[in-house]
Amino acid sequence: MSSQRILEPPRELWRAGARELAHGVVERLSVARQALAEVGQCLVEIESRGPMELFGHGSTAGWFAETARITPKEARDTVAQAVALNEGRNLDGTTAPAFAPLAGAAAAEGDLGHQQLDPLLAVLKKIPPEVSAEDRSGAEQILVNLARRAGPQEITNIGAELLAHMDPDGNEPKDEDLKPPSREVYLRKRDDGWWRLTGLLDPEFGARANALFETWGQRRPVDDDGNHDLRTPGERNGDALFDAIHYAMTNDKAPTLSGDRTTVVVTIPLDTLTSGLGMACVDGVTQITARHARLLACDAKIIPVVLGSESEPLDIGRAARSVTPGQRRALNIRDHGCAFPGCHRKPKHCEAHHILPWGQLGDTDLNNLCLLCRYHHMVIHGQSGWQVRMAADGRPEFIPPQYLDPLQQPRRNNR
Repeated sequence: MSSQRILEPPRELWRAGARELAHGVVERLSVARQALAEVGQCLVEIESRGPMELFGHGSTAGWFAETARITPKEARDTVAQAVALNEGRNLDGTTAPAFAPLAGAAAAEGDLGHQQLDPLLAVLKKIPPEVSAEDRSGAEQILVNLARRAGPQEITNIGAELLAHMDPDGNEPKDEDLKPPSREVYLRKRDDGWWRLTGLLDPEFGARANALFETWGQRRPVDDDGNHDLRTPGERNGDALFDAIHYAMTNDKAPTLSGDRTTVVVTIPLDTLTSGLGMACVDGVTQITARHARLLACDAKIIPVVLGSESEPLDIGRAARSVTPGQRRALNIRDHGCAFPGCHRKPKHCEAHHILPWGQLGDTDLNNLCLLCRYHHMVIHGQSGWQVRMAADGRPEFIPPQYLDPLQQPRRNNR
């Protein structure tokens, strides 16, 4: 075992500069790792001689757990790692080579701790036995060099790539492994009208879903008024899923059911529609506010059903009555995405908004339409004070509330 000087603790740390503090941390980490490596060498020697003969314990791990005052599992893991890293002796006196001698040498130098050694050894144990000793040693050297500057996750990732090169076919699949991937998604309506989504995704589905959340669930840029996106990661993922489903439902190539594309029916009484007070019903099961119903009515795949005082249908809108594919293409070209000032959402993430609501006999033509992302669509339909109108040049412009601009000067998205 190497001898290591004892480092004197720096005095008056508050006087130390950044470089001195950093050097102190790095140097002491190295000393601590060296000390732990020497503990491992001692444990291997105890294992070689026999813990019963030395200390009257049935196992080295049992004795070490009592001595170090740690759990039996921690002791077993520490002893197993020490045996893997250090050369020992068999009962007949012959040498027992280390499983990972290069990693053991790096640990003895103070370069590697258990945070690097655990994933490194996990990768080495997965190398198939038919791989040559030279290739195995080469893989260990790559991992050791990497571990001197990397963390656990990067070691695991690079290790997976090494294993893929050394064993591209993987383990021979068992019969039960040949079953098709199982994907389970459950959607249950709660008593309060909300829906709970749970499921289990296979690796491919999970990777695609994660990519969707990372792309569509990004934080919105800071707008012209300095407002930041304060949504939690879960809220951004929820909005991303909504946008993806909305995009799929409004896509021209979407599958049909009984000859019709996926639609949502919103039923609302006439007096509720005109007053904006009261509730509407989505697909006959979920209650929503009248304001929310007006927002949904802008959607090309929402069918509004207006009821009279006797609950008789007065007007049943049709999907064709809403924005046509040609109009949508024209909106994409004119607005280039969300028309709200400062928003950068692209057309595929936007909905067509009726400037004069359909409930007030607003026409479905380009002079009464603009593109809005889901968030700003809710802003316009809410009580934010923002208003949208069509300017003389045929471009949408937005009137801010007085608390933002007392003069309420029109604003545009200068994309």
